[in-house]
Amino acid sequence: MTVLLAGLCTIDVVQRVDELPAPGEKVQSRSVDVAAGGPATNAAVTVAALGGSATLLTALGTHPLAALARADLAACGVDLIDAAPDAEDPPALSAVAVRERDGERTVVSRNAAQSLVALPAFDVKARAVLVDGHHPALALGAARWARERGVPVVLDAGSWKPVFEELLPLVDYAACSARFAGSASGLLERGVGTVVLTAGPDPVRWWTARDSGEVPVPVVEARDTLGAGDVWHGAFAYGLGKFELPELIRFANEVAAERVRHSGPRSWVPRIGAR
Repeated sequence: MTVLLAGLCTIDVVQRVDELPAPGEKVQSRSVDVAAGGPATNAAVTVAALGGSATLLTALGTHPLAALARADLAACGVDLIDAAPDAEDPPALSAVAVRERDGERTVVSRNAAQSLVALPAFDVKARAVLVDGHHPALALGAARWARERGVPVVLDAGSWKPVFEELLPLVDYAACSARFAGSASGLLERGVGTVVLTAGPDPVRWWTARDSGEVPVPVVEARDTLGAGDVWHGAFAYGLGKFELPELIRFANEVAAERVRHSGPRSWVPRIGAR
């Protein structure tokens, strides 16, 4: 059975630099990588890297840049459901600069929170569904599809999006970043079963209606933090049903830590192996 991941697919142009440029400044990069990116996409690559079956539900279309994303997803072992196969506009593009000495990054991108792409008909046997809130109709449709089938739904809540008002009652696990505009108690009151808060190198905290706790994050030398949160979400979705909650969080922490040890969007993938 597969993990279905519904959300954003971008083209990431990633350049490593000695220092992040100041306004009006030009700098020479050390290297350039081009890869498919976006929260759901990076999570899907993670599921596949861990030896799982990953199906990405997104919108790509026919633009030449979309072919780059398709090729990268195929190379990573991710199956694709394109909700906009005839679209001619370019997919979202992210310009990323990663600082060599500590892996810190800046990202300029345009997301798909205002997308009107509708949920297509599809037939997969899913054991978990992850949504990132981009392409709102895809997120809602996938969550409703999962709820009807008793499949757990994981929300990548990196930042608040208007669709969350309708989406949260359908969510079993909300994995939030430190910048998310919402309290754990507020999310639990909206019907979310489990709330998890990640905060970079700080311990990951979690809450349910009956319990709470925190799990430490491995201490590593960070080489590249781009997509680390997405990798965490992918590992969490992959591990559902395999681990109890604290151990599941610990597993996701370890996978994300492995990602930040390596430079580049895909260099960490062969290191993780099947688990």
